[in-house]
Amino acid sequence: MGVEDPHVALLTMGLWNANMRAEREENMKYEVNVNKLERVNENSNLRGFASVVFNNCFKVGNIAIMENREGKMFVSMPRYETTKGDEDYKDVCNPITKDFRKELYDVILTSFEELEPGNHTKVNVEHGAQNEQLGISVNVTPFEREGSNIRGIGRIYIENQFVVSNVVVLAGKKGFFVAMPSYKTKQVDGKGKSVYQDIAYPVTKVFRERLFGEVLNAYENALTEQKTKAAPVQRQQKTSKTGKEKLEVTEGLPFR
Repeated sequence: MGVEDPHVALLTMGLWNANMRAEREENMKYEVNVNKLERVNENSNLRGFASVVFNNCFKVGNIAIMENREGKMFVSMPRYETTKGDEDYKDVCNPITKDFRKELYDVILTSFEELEPGNHTKVNVEHGAQNEQLGISVNVTPFEREGSNIRGIGRIYIENQFVVSNVVVLAGKKGFFVAMPSYKTKQVDGKGKSVYQDIAYPVTKVFRERLFGEVLNAYENALTEQKTKAAPVQRQQKTSKTGKEKLEVTEGLPFR
C-alpha cells in the first residue's frame, strides 16, 4: 500500500461569538490523524479511521469513518454494545457540545475527502493562547459487585468539550489502579490470552501520572462522601431475652 508522507495543516481559529466563548476553553489544542482505506469491503460501510490527540498528551483512537446508504460519509465514535443487546450501543467517548462536535467532525470528514485511497494525513487545530496543561475534570462513582475487582466507574472531561466514559478503578494486589476503556483485538499473547487495546489513553508519562492520580483521588473522595451520607447512626430498638429494651448501634454501609 503506497502511503505518502503525512502533510500537516495548521488551522488557526479566529474570533468566536459570545455563545461559543462561553462554552469553549480558548486554550483548546488537538491533532487529528485520518486514514483512508485503500480497498473497500463490499460487505462493510467502513471507509477509514481517525484519531485525536489533545495537547500532545491524551489520545482517542478507533474513530470510524462510515458511509451510509445514500453514499454520505459520517463519523462514528468508539462504542460498545449494552447489556440490552439487540444492537443497542453507547459511545465510549464523544464531544459534549454541539459546536465542538461540528468542528471535530468537519475536520475529520474534510480531511478524509481530500485523501486518495491508502493515504493518511494529520491536521493541527489550535484556539488562541495555549496553556501548558490540558484542562481535565474527573467524576467517579464507587461501585462494587461480588466476584469483581471493580471498585469505581468514572468519566474524564477534557476542556469541557469531550468526555471519555468507562474509566474503571480496579483493586489489585498492590492497591487500586486505573484501567482505560479498551476493546478486544484478534491477537493473543504468549499465554494464549486475548490482547486488549486501549481506546483512549495518556501518551506521556507525566500526563498519565497526573490523570490517574486525579481519577484515584476522585474515587477516594467519592467513597468518603458515600460513606458519610450512609453513616448517620441508626438506633434500632430490640428486645433482649430478659424482655428489656436495649439500643443497638449500627453504622450504615456504602451502597453495593
